[in-house]
Amino acid sequence: MRRVALLGGAVAILAGCASVPAPRAPALGARIAATALAQVGDAYQFGGNGPDAFDCSGLVRFAHAAHGIPVPRVTGDQHAAARVVPLRELAPGDVLFFRFAGPKVSHVAIYMGEGRFVHAPQTGRPVESRRLDDPGYRPALVGAGRLY
Repeated sequence: MRRVALLGGAVAILAGCASVPAPRAPALGARIAATALAQVGDAYQFGGNGPDAFDCSGLVRFAHAAHGIPVPRVTGDQHAAARVVPLRELAPGDVLFFRFAGPKVSHVAIYMGEGRFVHAPQTGRPVESRRLDDPGYRPALVGAGRLY
């Protein structure tokens, strides 16, 4: 009888643990996006990893690292590491990949939600926010992914 009681207690404890919600990934994505957004106005620097100057992949890496998530350094490696996210399922913190010339992905940004993204565009332009339907970027968008 004692074994039955112990087994019943163990089942109750495990059932209680199963009902505790896991940390929500959307909250993490929103924090990653907020970290990237906080860098708006910082300088672009080729090879820049922050905290005061960034290139596109350096910004992505910096925003994830601030939340304990290791991310590859360069855009192509980030593209290879990301789990594919369909564009219709984009969530804040997801990464957007662009191809402007040639066969390789050449630019990465962080989706903010509500049709906006933040990125480090190029020399002479600071970290900025843009709309996903921006005519300079929408045609070059080739996919999205998640690195967390």
